[in-house]
Amino acid sequence: MRGVLRCGRYQDTLAETTCDLLCVDAPYSSRTHSGHNGGAAKANRCTAEDEKRLRVDKRTGSVYAVGANRRQSIDYAAWSPGDVQEFVDFWHPKTRGWFVAMTDHVLAPVWAEALSRTGRYVFSPLAFIAPGSRVRMTGDGPAQWACWLVVARPRTPLFVRWGALPGGYTLPKGLGRAESKPCMPGGKPLWLLREVVKGYSRPGDTVCDPCAGMGTALLAASLEGRLAIGSEMSPATFALAQARITESSGVGLDTVSELTHDDLQDRQQHRASVGSSPHGQLPVGPAPRAGTQQRP
Repeated sequence: MRGVLRCGRYQDTLAETTCDLLCVDAPYSSRTHSGHNGGAAKANRCTAEDEKRLRVDKRTGSVYAVGANRRQSIDYAAWSPGDVQEFVDFWHPKTRGWFVAMTDHVLAPVWAEALSRTGRYVFSPLAFIAPGSRVRMTGDGPAQWACWLVVARPRTPLFVRWGALPGGYTLPKGLGRAESKPCMPGGKPLWLLREVVKGYSRPGDTVCDPCAGMGTALLAASLEGRLAIGSEMSPATFALAQARITESSGVGLDTVSELTHDDLQDRQQHRASVGSSPHGQLPVGPAPRAGTQQRP
């Protein structure tokens, strides 16, 4: 893997890190977390007979997440508006280029407002839709197939001339499981992260995910020829991410390796000295504040 994944709080493990693209799938709001966990509890109470009867949604062909232990709960804490603001304050001064945050409908306007206060240009949220990905177990209305990408860029000539980008993303049919299925509750498909990395960074750029989870954004960055840097707070999830990245080394990754902190700083200093990043100097922004809890 061309990059590094650290275990611990990003405020500690990535304190000196800078990047060209900040791509994060941070925890969602308490409404989304409680709704998911409530649905998981209901699904996991279903009997084997229920599972046989309710297994397939005839309208979409999607499989219901029913039966014992068929649907995992989210076991990390939700974020509040204050958590979002602290994260943006910490990472804005460290991010040369695009800022992409994946979130729910509750926190999307919070991310947009926090990024707007940094002076960046913030676009209307982009939808990512995964048809048939969820079923509303209560049966009282529509399921939630969408999440939102809040994207913002510096107000500099380079980014004004960046080029047109998609107005949203829909998971294509026919993808293999490795590209289309999230690896953990709340995770995103590798296909989506590869599209984001290709659209919002250039080959050779540094892509950072401070809430790395199972390492999907880092894997996508490496596959697309970027330097991947990330941090994962949960030791258990960190170990799973390492194993996943190692297992994926046969699909285009270099030999999996972990750069030391000094190696990472040497590489970033070299990039700065030779002017290899097309994004120039870091934007001026507010000083980082004390850290907040990140998604395991």
